[in-house]
Amino acid sequence: MTDKENKNTPPGRTYSSIVVDGVEQAPSRAMLRAVGFTEEDFSRSQIGIASTWSMVTPCNMHINTLADEAAAGANSAGGKAVIFNTITVSDGISMGTPGMRYSLVSREVIADSIETVVGAEGFDGFVTVGGCDKNMPGCVMAMARMNRPSVFVYGGTIRPGAKRRDIVSVFEAVGGASSGRVSEAELLEVEQTAIPGPGSCGGMYTANTMACAIEALGLSLPNSSGQDAVSDAKMADCRRAGEAVVELLRRDIKPSDILSREAFENAITVVIALGGSTNAVLHLLAMAYEARVPLELDDFTRIGARVPVLADLRPSGHYAMSELVEIGGVMPLMKMLLDQGLLHGGCMTVTGRTMAENLADTAPYPDGQKIVRGFDRPIKKDSHLVILYGNLAPEGAVAKITGKEGTSFTGSARVFGSEEEALQAILDGAVVAGNVVVIRGEGPVGGPGMREMLSPTSAIMGKGLGDSVALITDGRFSGGSHGFVVGHVTPEAAAGGPIGVIEDGDTITIDAESRVLDLDISAEALEQRLKNRTGPGEPPPPGVLQKYARLVGSASRGAVTIKTSPAE
Repeated sequence: MTDKENKNTPPGRTYSSIVVDGVEQAPSRAMLRAVGFTEEDFSRSQIGIASTWSMVTPCNMHINTLADEAAAGANSAGGKAVIFNTITVSDGISMGTPGMRYSLVSREVIADSIETVVGAEGFDGFVTVGGCDKNMPGCVMAMARMNRPSVFVYGGTIRPGAKRRDIVSVFEAVGGASSGRVSEAELLEVEQTAIPGPGSCGGMYTANTMACAIEALGLSLPNSSGQDAVSDAKMADCRRAGEAVVELLRRDIKPSDILSREAFENAITVVIALGGSTNAVLHLLAMAYEARVPLELDDFTRIGARVPVLADLRPSGHYAMSELVEIGGVMPLMKMLLDQGLLHGGCMTVTGRTMAENLADTAPYPDGQKIVRGFDRPIKKDSHLVILYGNLAPEGAVAKITGKEGTSFTGSARVFGSEEEALQAILDGAVVAGNVVVIRGEGPVGGPGMREMLSPTSAIMGKGLGDSVALITDGRFSGGSHGFVVGHVTPEAAAGGPIGVIEDGDTITIDAESRVLDLDISAEALEQRLKNRTGPGEPPPPGVLQKYARLVGSASRGAVTIKTSPAE
């Protein structure tokens, strides 16, 4: 055993002591002095601050300020903070373009890059600060992998634009303009006023959904999900997160102490009660994979059978996240769920207390508020996230059915090989009432990258076809998508799935009550089509998309970039 290993270091300094202690680490200390370390800092626990700051998107444009505040909190608690960056891409900006193929890929890049820096630099603990959709699961995946004391901080929600607009207002105005329901001048006015400043997209879209899910997991401080991006509350949240990591180090509380199966069940419960994004299914499966917690599609069905949708939030509802923030955020809802026996109150959290202890003094929502309903009058008595199976989805598919669309749809297939083809047909009026739009070749491998279909779904809504046209895809949906939509169809077309052999005019049935997604042809006819199908097309050119396509697994298991299950 070396002197370094015998050294009497403060609790939690295991990793940084290896990097900076002892005569042989003088070169390391010399380099760290150049970036601001003092002699005293070498005896402190090192706290990495993973910042997703970027001017790429309003979701992340303020996160440098939040990272500074988290660093200040860690330093004041006796640690030594070191800020580093990782990437972000903007779903809202790249939506409907080839660039959207990089969106889900960025989740893996974020997780890999945080793991790389934390592992290489020997940080004892870390804070991750995320804003846009893939930042959040990417951060949590890295936290689970590294299993060092860590806290996630949400960058916060954007305030609504003029006339309570948000980014989905713009997408739907595009569909309205194509049908003549919205003038060019009106479209420009919506475009100019929908996004007023920093923060993540303002409904219960993927960013806000995942922020609430991570709080329910216990990996962020209470109410981190329920704060505006630009607010004193968010700055205080960041400072407390930095302080909290130092305390977690002292108490040796790691993600593995928090990320239990019960914690994931809490996250699923909260997502359902909020009417959250279908992307939560994909991301929670991936996060559970990294935490080595068994979780599968059918768990969403099991939990969804007893959890109602209570929050009237966009896109299918009326209110913005900032309006939920004004009445207390997600904590009063979690207290309601706990009191109803729908949350596991004994789960540990990053406060060092249990979920029940965190919620004990939570005040209820104010009288007269209309955003979150009681259990006696839910928006939907069970989950809006419906897992479907059938001859079109032998491994499952994910539907978002709030009930406003109805619970079943049978229609005639209109088949497209890409999102662009489908969008143009919708805008041109080639898609009509009674059609089931089929967009295939957009799965994790086939895309590659599993693009979101917000542009087609928004065009359908903008055209006034939301209640008369359905859409199915092996791609996925934005949290802003609504209507009768089914995504994550597995196996995907590129993996030989039946979605790849649907023909124009085929009859397709989507039944949320019986949880079925079926093509109305005989088993023999389907088998013959599958035998006769052509092989996959050309692989993408060398680069990150080709690497991703080679490594990524099924959406039914979270589309992680290792094709085996944790047990294997």
